[in-house]
Amino acid sequence: MLCLIVASVTYVIGQMTGVGVAFSRFLEVDAATGLFIGAAIVFMYAVLGGMKGITYTQVAQYCVLILAYTIPAVFISLQLTGNALPPVGLFSDLEQSGTPLLVKLNEIITELGFATYTGHHTDTLNMVLFTLSLMIGTAGLPHVIIRFFTVPKVSDARWSAGWALVFIALLYLTAPAVGAMARLNLVETVYPEGAQGEPLVYEQRPEWMKNWEVTGLLAFEDKNGDGRIQFYNDKNEAFAAQAQERGWQGSELTVNNDILVLANPEIANLPGWVIALVAAGGLAAALSTAAGLLLAISSSISHDLLKGALTPNISEKGELLAARISMAVAIAVATYLGLNPPGFAAQTVALAFGLAAASIFPALMMGIFSKKVNNVGAVLGMLTGLIFTVVYIFIYKGWFFIPGTNQLPDTPDAWLFGISPVSVGAIGALLNFIVAWVVSGATKAPPREIQELVESIRVPRGAGTAVAH
Repeated sequence: MLCLIVASVTYVIGQMTGVGVAFSRFLEVDAATGLFIGAAIVFMYAVLGGMKGITYTQVAQYCVLILAYTIPAVFISLQLTGNALPPVGLFSDLEQSGTPLLVKLNEIITELGFATYTGHHTDTLNMVLFTLSLMIGTAGLPHVIIRFFTVPKVSDARWSAGWALVFIALLYLTAPAVGAMARLNLVETVYPEGAQGEPLVYEQRPEWMKNWEVTGLLAFEDKNGDGRIQFYNDKNEAFAAQAQERGWQGSELTVNNDILVLANPEIANLPGWVIALVAAGGLAAALSTAAGLLLAISSSISHDLLKGALTPNISEKGELLAARISMAVAIAVATYLGLNPPGFAAQTVALAFGLAAASIFPALMMGIFSKKVNNVGAVLGMLTGLIFTVVYIFIYKGWFFIPGTNQLPDTPDAWLFGISPVSVGAIGALLNFIVAWVVSGATKAPPREIQELVESIRVPRGAGTAVAH
């Protein structure tokens, strides 16, 4: 239960950050106000709706999400490459120049002094561990697991999982294309004549920049006083000399990474209805996921902890009240950390995936495929994976993600064996498996009925037997 709560709260932080970004832009308020508005809405319909309400809400919201995410990507891919499939458009030639999109992107950002977009920004080990953490973390996410409680039959659960994987694959294949096209559109907005030409005059900035400046998530500081938007890494000798002399840090244009997906249609000058669709999709994604996670947290505390262990005689009314209070506390914690996140939304979500990978996934797999792992081994394994992963993350990201409380700098030189805090979930999962197996082997075997239950999950009774005539 502890593992579920920790993973869920971390994931909610990322979702609440996304809610704040979306509301701040389209209500034209600052990011903090948008976050508070989103938190209030999530609390209202999560508390009032319950499992059934949230299930139907998530169905509707996911339909909006999948359309809102893919349709603008199709438009932008058509606009840039003439190819309607974004994953294919990513590797296609640009319509205007005939240059491959990724080649053009690499050329323009290296000319500005940045690292290549397609180059390795991290070492191979961390890339493999990060990918593995995302893969097995997905299988262990609490709000995904409880969805299987809402289907009437085993066959329905299998079909549900199959369709979920199809749509997840669609989203994951589209994401790299969205990222690359957003980066290209942003750079070409600031440098309309190419990297060798003059950068954009600030007073001539497009309307989308003005809109996002209201939120505080995009800002311009004219460090050299020339009235133009320049990147700190520019291969502009005069600007570079001034930057070194005056100690300038960063770019003149500060763009929060969380806004790129929402801003991408605006940057590409797509129709207003497409921009509105993206806004709806962003809100749908964050609100539905946050509600599902809050439901998992509240049921764990009210049913598993209170009714199952601490106060078994609690009434249904008391259990419901405890669930609502736990939801309120979880939203308050997530809102605070959403205002002071350990990273941008995608990084925070990746941390949640790592926690789910290190704690829940191994127990889930061993519970299905092993008759030897007992409850003592499973619990100690989960605690080992969770504590190791949480402590490792806190050492580099700050204790409870509070800025300035980190013991070591979050840099490759300081990482243990060069392993990033974002990628450490896979290592936590490995430790979880090892501890569970060792402890189970040294303690009493599970009861026979539990072993038979595990066997029946894999091979239902009567499967494969001959039918008597």
